[in-house]
Amino acid sequence: MDIEETTVTPAQPSGFWASYGKLWKHTPGSAAYLIVAFALAMTAVSVLAAMFWAGVGLLILIVGVPLIVVTLIVARGFGVADRYLLRLTGLADIAEPEWDHDDPTRTSLWYTLSRPLRGAHYWLYLVHGMIVSPIVATVTFALTTVWLSLSLGGLTYWFWSAFLPSGNGGRWGHYVADAMPRIFGGWASETVEVVLFLVAGVVFAFTLPWVMHGLARAHHGIARGMLGRWRSDDLATEVKAEAAARGAAVQAEDAALRRLERDIHDGPQQRLVRLQLDLAAVERRAEAGDNEGAVEISREAMVHAKAALDELRALSSGVAPPLLQDRGLAAALSALAAGTPLVVGVDVDPAVDAAASSEVARTVYFIAAELLTNVVKHAQATGANLTVSLRSAPDRMLDLWVVDNGRGGAQLREGHGLEGLRARVAGLRGVLEVDSPAGGPTTVAVHIPLSDR
Repeated sequence: MDIEETTVTPAQPSGFWASYGKLWKHTPGSAAYLIVAFALAMTAVSVLAAMFWAGVGLLILIVGVPLIVVTLIVARGFGVADRYLLRLTGLADIAEPEWDHDDPTRTSLWYTLSRPLRGAHYWLYLVHGMIVSPIVATVTFALTTVWLSLSLGGLTYWFWSAFLPSGNGGRWGHYVADAMPRIFGGWASETVEVVLFLVAGVVFAFTLPWVMHGLARAHHGIARGMLGRWRSDDLATEVKAEAAARGAAVQAEDAALRRLERDIHDGPQQRLVRLQLDLAAVERRAEAGDNEGAVEISREAMVHAKAALDELRALSSGVAPPLLQDRGLAAALSALAAGTPLVVGVDVDPAVDAAASSEVARTVYFIAAELLTNVVKHAQATGANLTVSLRSAPDRMLDLWVVDNGRGGAQLREGHGLEGLRARVAGLRGVLEVDSPAGGPTTVAVHIPLSDR
């Protein structure tokens, strides 16, 4: 009897002590950050205040504006350093803001150099470095030193109190013993002090993780609001990506049209011209009564006509075959693989027909056709695999792989076919990757994001 083995994942500890232990794990990093952040804040306020007010004072001169620009750039540097230091606390990373919101059509030198003056993030970083961070860092540094001093000093007072100068110990113990005779009656004042410091050390040490975590979270919250990424940054990035995708799509489409025009000119058009000349020759032979010559030329004309038709079909299949419109992407890719003059294994998720828009389906078909054509022409392969699948995490993507057993050595180079495919994929905000070591195999992967439909 077979017994199925199962893997049991150990339960994660939970409860008060588990969470308390996690806080202790990040306490050294939080304490280190709070101390270093104070030094960073004091340095920042000294440097930024001197540079900024010097720039303001020199605004009447030309050098004032460049000095303020440099100040904003330096403020950005201090803010970035603060964000990276916050990683010591174990809290979540703060996303980098979008610094460039400029119009990409404007490329003048002054417009580029004055970008910090127009960037809200630069000014917010300056306010953080000159005003907010020094104030907050001073308060948190004071509380940090108090808690660390009382925690470590209270727990170790029993040891180092013996090295205090004579006459300086026992004073507080004497006052407490007199005030609380029921508890400390008959105790030596030095012993009372040791007990009091020990109790204080235990209390402050026990609460140290919460205090350090709370102070670090205060810095983190302020930094996330002032130094972090805004929703408008995501929108600006989205707009830039869309603009770049549109530009790449236009360039890829223009290149594809130019290549189609060249292919038509070099292939079917030349054959049609030859067919026209053959038909004229047939007409002359028929008028002259040379029927055998007319028949011979007619046979040659039929060969050229068939070749022109085959070339036109091949060219049209790379644009938008009727099968893609009628039966969907999965059926069109299967037919494409079946028509390729080598053994092609096909694994296409049927769900791609419903998931991919007509634009994505047309692009995926074109890319698959081009990749298989490249395999036939250049790879010296005997077989290939075509795989199309969908994934939903973390984003909805369509993945296409073409793997051949050829000689390898394929590269993304300017002006070559794979670079044109990469531009076409970029038009859909996708990515094309090539892995083709010498000797093969060659793997071309295409990942295209799918919008919600």
